[in-house]
Amino acid sequence: MQNKIKNNLNTIELFLKGSSFYRGIVLTISIIIPLLFFFAIDRFEFAPSIVLGAFLNAPSDIPGSLKRKINGVLISILLTTVITFIILISKPVFIILLLVIAALSFLISMISVYGFRASLISFSGLLAIVLSLAVDKPDLQQILVHIGLLVVGGLWYLGISLLAGWIAPKKDDDQLLSDTLQLTGDYLKIRAKLLSKPHKREKFSKKALVIQTQISEKHETLRELLLEGRKRSGRSHSNERRLLIFISSVDIFELALANTLDYSKIDSLFGLKKQHLKAFKKMNKVMGNHLITLSELLLKKGQLPDDTILNTTLDETIQAIQDYKSEVKLPKAREGAITLRNLNEYQKHLLEEIKSIRRVLGKVKNSSKVVLRHQDSKQFLTLQEYRFNIIVQNFSLKSPMFRHALRISIAIVFGFAIGSLLGVKNAYWIALTIIVIMRPNYGLTKERSKNRIIGTLIGAVIATAIVLITKNTIVYMVLAVVSLTFAFSLIQQSYKAGAAFITLNIVFVYSLMDPNAFTVIQYRVIDTVFGAGVAVLANYVLFPSWEYRNLDSVILEAIQANTKYLLATKKLYHNKEENNLEYKVCRKEAFLAMSNLNAAFQRLTQDPKSKQKESGLIYDIVTLNYTILSAIASIGSYTVNNHTTRPSEEFDTLIAGISTCLKNAASLLVKSDTQMHYKPENMKLAQEKLLKSYDDLSQARDKDIEAGFVEIDSDFLLHLREAHLITNQLIWLKTLSNNLQKATFKYKAIFSKS
Repeated sequence: MQNKIKNNLNTIELFLKGSSFYRGIVLTISIIIPLLFFFAIDRFEFAPSIVLGAFLNAPSDIPGSLKRKINGVLISILLTTVITFIILISKPVFIILLLVIAALSFLISMISVYGFRASLISFSGLLAIVLSLAVDKPDLQQILVHIGLLVVGGLWYLGISLLAGWIAPKKDDDQLLSDTLQLTGDYLKIRAKLLSKPHKREKFSKKALVIQTQISEKHETLRELLLEGRKRSGRSHSNERRLLIFISSVDIFELALANTLDYSKIDSLFGLKKQHLKAFKKMNKVMGNHLITLSELLLKKGQLPDDTILNTTLDETIQAIQDYKSEVKLPKAREGAITLRNLNEYQKHLLEEIKSIRRVLGKVKNSSKVVLRHQDSKQFLTLQEYRFNIIVQNFSLKSPMFRHALRISIAIVFGFAIGSLLGVKNAYWIALTIIVIMRPNYGLTKERSKNRIIGTLIGAVIATAIVLITKNTIVYMVLAVVSLTFAFSLIQQSYKAGAAFITLNIVFVYSLMDPNAFTVIQYRVIDTVFGAGVAVLANYVLFPSWEYRNLDSVILEAIQANTKYLLATKKLYHNKEENNLEYKVCRKEAFLAMSNLNAAFQRLTQDPKSKQKESGLIYDIVTLNYTILSAIASIGSYTVNNHTTRPSEEFDTLIAGISTCLKNAASLLVKSDTQMHYKPENMKLAQEKLLKSYDDLSQARDKDIEAGFVEIDSDFLLHLREAHLITNQLIWLKTLSNNLQKATFKYKAIFSKS
């Protein structure tokens, strides 16, 4: 019980010190100050428009480079003011208003094709449509004054946001780094469970895929923040420290991904002797928990945790190898011992990276320096293209975004029209519910609808209880401000909680103006339920975009990225110094492509069961791509962290054959009849030669043992481990690439008919 209370208090402290709560405070301040100022000078009629301008343009203020943040808010201000003007001059004629809403909501929704920040600007535009419906400005002069005040409100918010960024310039960086380390810690702990729980591997593998996607998304945002920040402000000590933590987190992620084992082989090697894996499982768990603790220090500061358990657990893994060799005996124990030795080396490298993060957090002098030229760092940034041609290419029913834009425009018009015709009070609330809930994906829309309704009901119940207990307007004002802050803070982390606080805020604000607060609560609940129902139904009925229809491009992207990553790893194995940068760039692209594929599969699983066509086959394709990525990362990680021998012809032959298989799988997805050919007999011969090389080393070691040389030479051990890992990973990649080619052929055969 005590631990639970302590954990809850720790969670609250982390939230209050995090960037989400800080951003909530910033938006609340930008809203409260104009209200107080204009009330004080007795010109309160100007305040609502300025507040609305601040509120409308806050969504696009997300972590990223300063230039993109400013441009995003300025574009949002321009868009929302133009939209508000058009809606207000269209209001006198209801039919014209509905047509304008339909056209604007469609065009604004299409802006989302330009990426995440653009989708938030699009959301601001949709908000402007709906909230303009609540504004009553009967003549042109009042409309123009309102528009001008909206611009002032938007610029006011931008100024407050920039001031907040100046006061706490690294708030977003620290939050993202903290989230990344926490997710990486969770990932290591799941990998520990995969090692010793064969009956739950599919469940844990799916969890690992979800976390991997989240980590890749965090890495992408951090690249923009840290590399662009370094370019803008130069090499400051604080920037270098954060960049070092980020680099270590990427290396940890690659190491963890690289150690995706052939679990069927693990099971056959260790069978009933799983006790020898316990120390390795514990080591992953201990490192995961340590990373989570370090992630918390980025936000709340404090003393570094004791690292004794890390070192003692690592010693336990070394002892476990000795125990295994003593029990099974060499040479029978060799393959299992080498597998455990490779696992131990992988965990040693992980521990080195964790200790690097500890040194940075402990501010150890000269712990390391970041050597990365600006020209090199640019290659790690993913640049969003804003060509007009992109939006033109999406003007087709084949485009999921085009379908979503049509769907949301029809749903908004339908919801608002029905509410208005039925005389529903605040009918625009229905449209508001639709735009905040509806997403291109059915499953996410359904989930948000459920959370919106539950959150609204929770907020309504709490608001009712408070209104019954007290009639004090000061209490309402305080609660309105507090609920506003928490609503903005929680909306991204927990939509359900955010919806509850939004409802509380609306009820308390209306309670200050209208003593009959129960009417507000009643209509709030009715409008939310109706709007949510319209959103879900529209996603299911109107131009539905089921995920299985959109998978070709993301599967193709993953296969092509893996192919480039494989060839870059081959170059790295030949020459580390010359090809290190190319390898890291290709690694980043492969991780991102895999993240996109994982996310697409998650969306597929959220669709109705009847629409999850061939989900088993698609899951096989996803896991094959993931395992291929892991096997490539295993070779690359070993090459980076160890001295390697000169690559053999057999190595190059197998890489060529594997890459050909991958290219053939990709060509199937672009409907090409061209298939590259390779000689299977050459692949087989190369495989046999590699296996023979490993067997020769094993036999030489056996002779040494027979002659009484029990202690192995360190160079010979390194050579033996390299031969074992490279040979096994290449043979595994050969099998995986063949299986992927077959699975892709089957996939295209099925879906080309549908």
